[in-house]
Amino acid sequence: MALNRRTLLKNLGVAGSAAALAGCVGVQESSSGESDGDSGSSGDSGSSSDETTESSADETVEAGSASVWYSLPEPEIPGRKSALELFNEESKHTIKGSDISDMRKKTTSAIPAGQGPQSFEWAHDWAGDYYQRGFVVDQSDQVDVDLDVFTGAAREAIQFNGNLVGLPHDAETVALVYNKDIVDEPPETVADMVSVMEEFHDPDNNQYGLGMPYADGYFLSAWAHAFGGYYFDDSADERIGVALPETIEGVQFTVDNFVPYMPNDPAYEPQAAAFAEGNAAFAINGPWYLSTLNDKGVNYGVTKLPTPEGGSPKPFTGITMWYFTKAMEEGGADAAAGRSFIEWYATNEDLALKSAEEQGSIPVLKSLVESGDLPENVQGFSEAVQQGQPMPTHPDMGKVWDPVKAALTKAFNGKDVKKAMETADAEIRSNLE
Repeated sequence: MALNRRTLLKNLGVAGSAAALAGCVGVQESSSGESDGDSGSSGDSGSSSDETTESSADETVEAGSASVWYSLPEPEIPGRKSALELFNEESKHTIKGSDISDMRKKTTSAIPAGQGPQSFEWAHDWAGDYYQRGFVVDQSDQVDVDLDVFTGAAREAIQFNGNLVGLPHDAETVALVYNKDIVDEPPETVADMVSVMEEFHDPDNNQYGLGMPYADGYFLSAWAHAFGGYYFDDSADERIGVALPETIEGVQFTVDNFVPYMPNDPAYEPQAAAFAEGNAAFAINGPWYLSTLNDKGVNYGVTKLPTPEGGSPKPFTGITMWYFTKAMEEGGADAAAGRSFIEWYATNEDLALKSAEEQGSIPVLKSLVESGDLPENVQGFSEAVQQGQPMPTHPDMGKVWDPVKAALTKAFNGKDVKKAMETADAEIRSNLE
């Protein structure tokens, strides 16, 4: 699925995906507390649930021990360790964190075997699949957080069929990145953007108007949705929208307005490299891309996506969340420990602001989103998130990505857009039968 690829790209920057895909599964202890050499599972978490401590309300409260899993690029692990240590110092509970190299493989094997953690961190697009398979559970009756503290997109993303399966802590989407040495001011409309691209584009001299990973439906989603279209909507009478006239219009719009100014390979790496090497005026990419730009010394800015005439860009948004796993279903002190950590992490303004400043994370706490205090580039992505819509959580969405990728590749290479999208639509429907 797209968010899986996107998370991989976040860890890698522009290059190195093949090496990461070849990586083996393993657990690296990355929190306070000693590793016992296992997977950090709830079954061997060293629970202290028989211990008690007194709360500030002078009530006897059972202390618990919980395990949480995450998968982070190396530079972000120290910050996560610090957060876990801070919680453990302040709380009666103990949380042990583990960095997981292949989260899907590890969760789908450990959780049904009763060896999973109380929580794991991942994007929201697994919510439907994991809930239906019993890997994550509803905790709506247990959580002591007013969901109104989060943005609307975040509230929507953490629920599946009315079940609260986790709490959110940041968002991801794509925005317009521009080279400040080339672009005087960020364009508000696509027409303005095209004017700049026309002036700068000179492929014979390795200059391009735009670098955008075209063959990925995630990056194209803003434009596929811009005129009322969609790939998949389980709430619509017509669930599969790939061949709708509005969706085709959106893809055709990108062929007419973006493709002429792009490098001739639609894949991620050549598109991302064009801007990262200072050879493109614009890029459409996500916050994971900024570390590459910083390393390359690009003088860049970030702004929301420009408006096409007669439409409105609506990029897919991903919400990173802490899931409530099956290990919390029976309740008890360890489940309370995991829930307490998740509530603390998801609502901690200081943590969210520090993550925004140091890692470019996009907060989902309304108090920060509306504060005007976010770093400039994070603010640009935050505004793009507000343009967007959460990626569908329904498991059938997984059948959409590959046929759409094939159709977009054809469109990029000059094939008839309508025929390409109709072929993809037929393949998706066949796969869902």
